Amino acid sequence: MKYNLSQVMDIIGGGTPKTTKSEYWNGNIPWISVKDFNNDNRYVYKTEKKITKLGLENSSTKLLQKGDIIISARGTVGELATIPYPMAFNQSCYGLRAKNDIVTEDFLYYLIKYNLTTLKNNTHGSVFDTITRDTFDSIEVEIPCIKEQQKIASILSALDDKIEVNQKINENLAQQAQAIFKSWFVDFEPFGGVMPNDWSIKTLNDVTKITAGGDKPKKVSLTKDECFKYPIYSNGINEDGLYGYTDTAKIFAESVTVSARGTIGFVCLRYIPYVPIVRLITLIPLENMISAKYLYLYLKQLNISGTGTTQQQLTVPNFSKTEILVPSNNVMCNFTDIVTPLYEKIRKNIIEIENLKNIRDTLLPKLMNGEIDVNGK
Repeated sequence: MKYNLSQVMDIIGGGTPKTTKSEYWNGNIPWISVKDFNNDNRYVYKTEKKITKLGLENSSTKLLQKGDIIISARGTVGELATIPYPMAFNQSCYGLRAKNDIVTEDFLYYLIKYNLTTLKNNTHGSVFDTITRDTFDSIEVEIPCIKEQQKIASILSALDDKIEVNQKINENLAQQAQAIFKSWFVDFEPFGGVMPNDWSIKTLNDVTKITAGGDKPKKVSLTKDECFKYPIYSNGINEDGLYGYTDTAKIFAESVTVSARGTIGFVCLRYIPYVPIVRLITLIPLENMISAKYLYLYLKQLNISGTGTTQQQLTVPNFSKTEILVPSNNVMCNFTDIVTPLYEKIRKNIIEIENLKNIRDTLLPKLMNGEIDVNGK
């Protein structure tokens, strides 16, 4: 049957407790804003902020229940997630609750995901793009019977569940690597709790080749043989594309990047050739002194900050003076040999996650528009 999208769900508005009331904050009720779920994951488990029961009772925020959906509706529009347990949320989002006599919770999530482009194309507002309640009223959807909804949702949910499993495995592997690093190079547990005498303190300038990213390459009219194709990174964002020769350096070695403007201190380990551009500092370790994995884990545990009055930024001259502990070559090699298999598993899982997302996103429209018959007819 055909419905307006607003007819198959209850649309719930959010709010923010007064920030001047300390008794409204730092409680045990998760409070969602878009930064908590702008990652394409099915579920949102953690929130940056929490509120108290008083904050909930004395503001316009509402408590969403398990199975409800959260969608960002203002500014960054169309981020989507399912609520796994009760959470409150701010006024830049809507809570969407399935009318169970018409649609299942799981099917509604994928129905909204399928219609995200239409939702984004029907935003309002002169300053910020905004999804309003009228936006949901204006979109017509075809709703199959409950049994068919369940079949469609089960296919897509299986892919999202596997993605989540891989993400949790990667979190565990990363925690293992960090625990080993802390044991060896913070607590010195394998060395009797004392730093060995043959270790030294150096600077990043001593042990790495450190550079800042350049401007984004411009597309030019060259043949395929005259161009190179590498991922382009800016603050962790990957922009794939075919680009002509530029002065921007191509990084081929295993390296570490650090965000240098805006969000400062985000550290990432890079495996494949890429082009770093503005807002990134790249560090290529001198392999006879440290490994990329050691450098990555060392920087992860630092409190990296920038300088500047107008906009904080991290500069190469200042950052290159950062001190780093350099263990003996034998210890460095042993440590790297131990953690490398963990990061190889992480990398393989990331590749599988991307493949699963591609399969899910390919199946989604085909299942929703009936191109794939789930009834086996």
